[in-house]
Amino acid sequence: MDELTSTFVTESRDQLLAMEDGLLKLEQAPDDASNLGAIFRAAHTIKGGAGVVECHYIEAFTHKVENVLDKLRNGEIPVSSELSTVLLECCDHLGALLDALANGLPQPEAAVQQRGDALLAELSRKFLGEDAAGGALPVEHEADLAASGGGIVVTDAWHISLRFGPGVLKNGTDPLSFLHYLTSLGEIIALTTLADAMPGAAQMDPECCYLGFELRFQTRASKAQIESVFDFVRDECTLHILPPNSKIEEYLKLIDQLPEDSMRLGEILVRSGALTQSELEAGLAAQSGAAAAGEMAAPPPIGEILVGQKVVHKEIVEAAANRQAAVNEKKAGEARMIRVHADKLDQLIDLVGELVIAGAGTSLLAQRSGYSELVESTSVLRRLVEDIRDSALQLRMVQIGETFNRFNRVVRDGSRELGKSIDLLITGAETELDKSVVEKLGDPLMHLVRNAIDHGIETPAVRAQRGKPENGTVQLNAYHDSGSVVIEVIDDGGGLPKEKIRAKAIERGLLDPAATLTEHEIINLIFEAGFSTADQVTNISGRGVGMDVVRRNIQSLRGSVEVSTNEGQGSTFTVRLPLTLAIIDGFLTGVGKAAYVVPLESVVECIELTETTAGRNYLNLRGEVLPFVRLRELFEIGGEVPARQNVVIVHYAGRKAGLVVDTLLGEFQTVIKPLGVLFRHLRGIGGSTILGSGEVALILDVPALVGLVGSSEERRLAAPRRETALTP
Repeated sequence: MDELTSTFVTESRDQLLAMEDGLLKLEQAPDDASNLGAIFRAAHTIKGGAGVVECHYIEAFTHKVENVLDKLRNGEIPVSSELSTVLLECCDHLGALLDALANGLPQPEAAVQQRGDALLAELSRKFLGEDAAGGALPVEHEADLAASGGGIVVTDAWHISLRFGPGVLKNGTDPLSFLHYLTSLGEIIALTTLADAMPGAAQMDPECCYLGFELRFQTRASKAQIESVFDFVRDECTLHILPPNSKIEEYLKLIDQLPEDSMRLGEILVRSGALTQSELEAGLAAQSGAAAAGEMAAPPPIGEILVGQKVVHKEIVEAAANRQAAVNEKKAGEARMIRVHADKLDQLIDLVGELVIAGAGTSLLAQRSGYSELVESTSVLRRLVEDIRDSALQLRMVQIGETFNRFNRVVRDGSRELGKSIDLLITGAETELDKSVVEKLGDPLMHLVRNAIDHGIETPAVRAQRGKPENGTVQLNAYHDSGSVVIEVIDDGGGLPKEKIRAKAIERGLLDPAATLTEHEIINLIFEAGFSTADQVTNISGRGVGMDVVRRNIQSLRGSVEVSTNEGQGSTFTVRLPLTLAIIDGFLTGVGKAAYVVPLESVVECIELTETTAGRNYLNLRGEVLPFVRLRELFEIGGEVPARQNVVIVHYAGRKAGLVVDTLLGEFQTVIKPLGVLFRHLRGIGGSTILGSGEVALILDVPALVGLVGSSEERRLAAPRRETALTP
């Protein structure tokens, strides 16, 4: 695939997303003219680009879609759910055609072609007033009639204001002959003769022409063709040609559809047909004359001059000026942005990571040397490396809103299939996340949203019985929290049935009937492989595949997923993810000869470990009970325990825990290196990094450690209660 085709495919996919987004908004706001225009422009841009790369099957299909959108924009067909559905299916088909082009196929595969033919036939039959073969021609509607002041019924037509010069008769020209010739292009439906320039009988010259005409002229000819009728007397008459009111709207549409090229105001008016080249030249001459005469500090704008000369309507000039400003603004925005291949960004991040490691080694050598000037120089270098690191990571940050917007279609189609009425509410769309994380987030979010649609939201009848509004709501929310990104999938449905989950788990052999679980542990059974509470399988969910994949995929991103529910009111799935998977600020600690890095955004404070209650791994932190874990015991590190130990207090998802270490070594720029396959299931370790000395340090998985500390302490507290309950 050549570079031109690659660019077309990439940009067309962006246009398809915009087109689909506009179609989804169309049902909520059918009268939004700007949205309709945006949808039409997206289709028009794809068709034009397909013509440039000579992909005729995309061009032909998009042309038919564009015809339907044009009728929709002109109000000839109404907005309906059926129309939106078909147009969304056309978007899907265009995506398949782009895939065929990207794969270098001269024609789409037979199944894709067959689907496209069926869609074209449906568009023709239902919305274009054609039979399947497209034989019927569209019916041209007659213009509405309006009564003139003189009682003559006239149709909407061109208005021609004509004033012949006094010497036109002396040159052997008959003014009436031009009016007769004008009728060859159309019909003069109203004519008013103006004799206001006629002098008194004593001053009148019989060889001079003093008459003028105001005409209403109905024709299919363009403005330039009408003007050409008067070419021979153009210098000896004053001619103003104004389009009919219906034509003004057409000119506004033509201006809106012009290519997004940098054009001057006059060029836009000429290219749209609202102005002829000679009228523009006359206006420019008047502008130059005013500037040369020094009548004002700055010459008047050309639009103001053209309106003053009555050659173009003010509304058309304003539309052209707005189009010019919009194009210039977009061009300026594009000039500030460039497309960079993702592989190049990844390579840059890798190089920055190596720079960070090399910088750490240089700083270590400088400190060992004892030269203060060298230490100061390396500190400046370290600060610059940090700035480069932050700037490089910022390049990979993208807003999560684009990912969220894809679910508008999922919710719409899923709710219709299940006979439910569901609205999607998106908040926090501007939250930024690493591109590599966003790319892997789509599939887990898809499972969560589809489950909310199928299992969460009830049918309208059930919601009405429970006193809820018939319209259910699924909300996607994102925000930053302590160096992480939190994504919530919230529904106001029936919640998770805890007893049903427990019964299903026992039925499938996932749980011992005698086991005693907390509510939190029961709810988390839904993340077990093959688990489903659905009584029947649907096209959306119910096969027991998905939630275990959600947890596994999110954990592979060093994240976590939790669920909270309230039966009868709804559920909330909370996904926590790191901002980036590349480079982080860390806090370096030591346990024996091993080094461990704690992500700095998780660190609350550090305290000295003084005393603990026997048999309990918790301490009193200013009146707050703080559970902790000894890393020496957890990772089975031998050696003598130092007399003085420290506790690094970390927090995650609103919970705190302590990590007992031997030494605190300070902040450290951490380049995350993934662990090998053998260490994939190692709990409490999230990755590795290279120290300035060349040694390897392990990065602690704070979410896993906080969960481990909390669950172990819960079990210890629950055991005595169960023993007491069993004692007769």
